[in-house]
Amino acid sequence: MSSKPKRAKESGQAKGKGETRKRSANRPSKKDQIISLFLSGMGEIEDIAVITGARPSYVGSVLQEAGLHSGYFDLYTSTAHPQNIYSKFFAGKLGFKDEETAHESIELIDKLYRQFEYAGDRAGQHHALAMALTMFDRARWTNKGREAEVFLHWLMSRLNEAALEPYEEDEDAGGEPETIP
Repeated sequence: MSSKPKRAKESGQAKGKGETRKRSANRPSKKDQIISLFLSGMGEIEDIAVITGARPSYVGSVLQEAGLHSGYFDLYTSTAHPQNIYSKFFAGKLGFKDEETAHESIELIDKLYRQFEYAGDRAGQHHALAMALTMFDRARWTNKGREAEVFLHWLMSRLNEAALEPYEEDEDAGGEPETIP
C-alpha cells in the first residue's frame, strides 16, 4: 500500500493535450535514490526519508521489496512481511474493500483473539488487537467510514471487556505489579 496520497491523473491534467509529465533522464526516481542512499551506507530510514522527501513508510517498503532491509513495520507495511509468529495467521486474509469484507476480517480477528485468549496467549491477543486497529486506521484514512466502523465497534467491545475485568495480581506474571516485565 502506498504511503502517498492518490493524485487524480495529475500528470495528464497539468500539461497540455497529448503531453505527459516525464521525469528528466538525468534525474533518478525516488525509489532509485532510496536504494542508492542505503547502499552508500546510510542505514537510517528516517534520514533517507528526509533527504528524498519520501515518507518513512515508503522508504521502508522500497528497501524491504529490494531485499535490503527487514524488520520495519508501520501502518502501511504489507501483511506479507511477517512481524512475528502471529503474522502468518492474518497474512493476506484481511481487507476492507466493502462492509462484507470488513465483517469477514473481523470474524477472523475475533476467532483468533478468542483462541489466543483461551490459550492464555496475551501476545497473540495483542497482535489481533493491533491488526484490528491497523485495519480501522487504513479504512478510515482512505475514506471508508462504514468499513472503519466495523473494526472500531469490535475494538471498542474488546476495550469495554477489559474495563469490566477485575484486575488481579498474578504471581506468575513476572515483575512487580507497577513495572512492565
